[in-house]
Amino acid sequence: MITKSIEIKLKGGLEARPVAELVQLASKYDSTLYIEAQSKKVNAKSIMGMMTLNLNSGEAVTVIADGSDETEAVADMENFLQGNK
Repeated sequence: MITKSIEIKLKGGLEARPVAELVQLASKYDSTLYIEAQSKKVNAKSIMGMMTLNLNSGEAVTVIADGSDETEAVADMENFLQGNK
């Protein structure tokens, strides 16, 4: 299991389109992926769950990954959240 704190650097934060892109990215991996923020922990592969977080640029989240491809998953999630698609 990998746990990593990441600051969101996307210009508009996690609005509808970036959330959809993040969920698509997370869904490419076999690992279980969660995003934890504001005392909530949601499945990163759930668009409805991710929308409930309402995250803005500058906020920090914790990415939690567990599985065979967890290292790659966390690296890709970090790149996305920091605007390095």
